Amino acid sequence: MENFSLILAIVVVTALAFDFTNGFHDTANAMATTISTGALKPKVAVAMSAVLNLVGAFLSVEVANTISKGLVDESGIRPEVIFAALVGAILWNLLTWLVGLPSSSSHALMGGLIGATIASAGMGAVHGDVLVTKVLIPAIAAPLVAGLAALLATRLSYTLGKKADGKASAKGFRAGQIASAGLVSLAHGTNDAQKTMGIITLALVAGGAVAPDSDPPTWVILSAGLAIALGTYLGGWRIIRTMGKGLTDLQPQQGFAAQTSAATVILASSHLGFSLSTTHSVSGAVMGAGLGRKGGVVRWSTATRMFVAWGLTLPAAALVGALAESVCDLGDWGTALVAVFLIGSSAAIWKISRREVIDHTNVNDHDEEPAGVVTTAIAAVTPPPAGTVTEDLTATIPAPAPIAPAEPAAPPAAAV
Repeated sequence: MENFSLILAIVVVTALAFDFTNGFHDTANAMATTISTGALKPKVAVAMSAVLNLVGAFLSVEVANTISKGLVDESGIRPEVIFAALVGAILWNLLTWLVGLPSSSSHALMGGLIGATIASAGMGAVHGDVLVTKVLIPAIAAPLVAGLAALLATRLSYTLGKKADGKASAKGFRAGQIASAGLVSLAHGTNDAQKTMGIITLALVAGGAVAPDSDPPTWVILSAGLAIALGTYLGGWRIIRTMGKGLTDLQPQQGFAAQTSAATVILASSHLGFSLSTTHSVSGAVMGAGLGRKGGVVRWSTATRMFVAWGLTLPAAALVGALAESVCDLGDWGTALVAVFLIGSSAAIWKISRREVIDHTNVNDHDEEPAGVVTTAIAAVTPPPAGTVTEDLTATIPAPAPIAPAEPAAPPAAAV
C-alpha cells in the first residue's frame, strides 16, 4: 500500500459512492414486486435486501475479475481514467433515478469505463471480444430469457393453484415470493457489488498499490458490500414504484414467478462471469409475468421509455466519461474541476427530486396511465382470470336510477 496516493484515495471513495447509488438504484430489482403485492412492508423489504446484498458480495469474484482484468487493458489505465468513468456512471444513475426509470447501473459503469479508456488510450485499449460476449450479448439475452421463463412459470403457477383455496394459495405464494426476493437480493450482491470491487481493483493496479492480475483484496470486498447494502436500505422508491406498479399489476403468483426466474438467470450469469444487468433481467421477468396471467397486460408506453433508457445507457455514460477524462487530462486542476462538477450536479438532482417526494409511505400509489392501443387490444381478446367475471360485471354495470313518483296533475281551469 506504499503507493496509495491522493488520487487513488479519491477514486476509491468515488467508486464506493457509485456503489451506494447502485444500491438504491437497484433496490427495485429485488423488492419492487414484493412491496407492490403486499408480501412485505416497504421498510422491512429494503432492510432484508440490504443484508442479503452484503452476504452476496462475499460469494464470488468472477464478475469483479471480468471488470478488472477483461474489459480494458489495465496496463494503459491511470487512476484519473477510472475516476472519469465513475463520474459518467454516477450521473447516469442519478438522472434515471430522478425520472424513475429502471436502467442498468452495470452498463453505466462499463459505458463510463469504455468512454474514458478510449479518450485516454484509444480504441485498442478496449477488449472488443469481451465487450460483445460478456456484456452486449447477455444484455439482449437476459431480459428475453428471464421474461420467457417468468411467463411460463406464471402460467404453471395459476394452473397448479386452480383447485386450491384462493386465500391459502395467495398466502403460500406470498411466502414463496419473500424467499425468491431474498434470492434476488443475494444474486444482486453477488453480481453488482462485484462490479465496484472490480473497478476499485483496477484502480489499485493502475496506481501500483497491488500487483497486476490480482483478485480484489478483502477490504475492497467488505467496503463494496457495505456501500451497496447501505444504498439498498435507503431504498430507490421512485424506481420501486415504476417496477412494482408502472409496468404491470402483479398478483403474488406473478411476483413469485418473476423473482424466481430473474434470480436463476442472475446467479447463472455470475457463475459464468458475465457482467449481467440485474435490471434487465428483473424487468424482463416482470413483463413476462404480466403477460403470463390471463387478463394481465404490460403498460407498453412505460416499457418503451425503459427500453430507450437501456439503449442510451452505454453511449451516454461513455460520452460523459470521455469528456470527464479529457478535462482530467489537463492536470490536477482538471480533476478538481470534474470533482466539483460531479458534486454540484448530484446536489442539483437531489434538490429537484425533493419537489415530489416518493418514499415508503406512498410508493404503491400510482396514477394509471391511459391504456395504449396494444394494451387495449390484448385486454379485449384475453379472458379474465377465473372467479373474477362476476366482480367485473357488478363493478361495471351501474345500478338502475330510482324512479321518482309522478306529480299529481293540475286541476282543470274554471270555465269562464
